[in-house]
Amino acid sequence: MNSLPKYVASSTLDEHLAWNNSQVIRGDVVAEVTKLKQQPGRDILLYGSGQLFNTLLDHHLIDDFRLWVFPVVLGSGKRLFRDGNQPGSFQLADTTTFSTGVVVLCYQQA
Repeated sequence: MNSLPKYVASSTLDEHLAWNNSQVIRGDVVAEVTKLKQQPGRDILLYGSGQLFNTLLDHHLIDDFRLWVFPVVLGSGKRLFRDGNQPGSFQLADTTTFSTGVVVLCYQQA
């Protein structure tokens, strides 16, 4: 992981990031991710940002996504899909079930 390139979309972080091969994406994140997707190489992974996920989803920049479902009830939280999203343009492609009860649902563009 340390050797892979990492991009952090932020309007508050400075240009220097301590983690090896990391750089900040500022400004038009849609344009920057579009450029990244046009480059040859490996998949681009997104972790932990519902806001960025929704922005990229709105601009058709998500090819597939995986939902990890944990058998825990917390009672509240943020929604993954915001009003107006079109998640119906994806279809279930794969599932993985772990002995702990965790299920991973893999959706790909329909």
